[in-house]
Amino acid sequence: MKKYLRVWVFSAAVILAATTAFGANPSDVIGSWKTDGDRSAIEIYGCGEKLCGKVTWLKNPNYVSNHDGPVGTPKVDRKNPDPTLRNRPIIGLQVIEGLTATGDNRWEHGTCYDPESGNSYQCKIHLETPDRLEVRGFIGISLLGRTYVLTRKEKLESAQTKFKASLN
Repeated sequence: MKKYLRVWVFSAAVILAATTAFGANPSDVIGSWKTDGDRSAIEIYGCGEKLCGKVTWLKNPNYVSNHDGPVGTPKVDRKNPDPTLRNRPIIGLQVIEGLTATGDNRWEHGTCYDPESGNSYQCKIHLETPDRLEVRGFIGISLLGRTYVLTRKEKLESAQTKFKASLN
């Protein structure tokens, strides 16, 4: 009986250690991320028990062609399906919301919004490395989607310090 108890305690300790080591820690993804081609930056931040993200920087924050909008004016959410939201500035616009930790550096069950098309998608993210975040937007099932790679803009330690300070 004592032998079985030791095996059970050992097994429980291994499972607990594995869960802790491979769990999804929000402070690992909190911070600024650059999009592919350095066209924009997104700030990932905690919103309650979930993760959200907003646009914080654009390489071209103003319209450069009359085809897109009035030249020299700040870009706005002009393709939003809701006409009352079309005047919102892109900088500061929340484009990721409701991501829930699912373990193994993954967050799922969120929504991503693409201001270039005005479409919203289901989304999930995966922290591939400390400086590489994969964002997958899809409709219905993940197989029918697209993955975007974000690269960390600031040091991990700085982002973690900001996250911990926000909890106090």
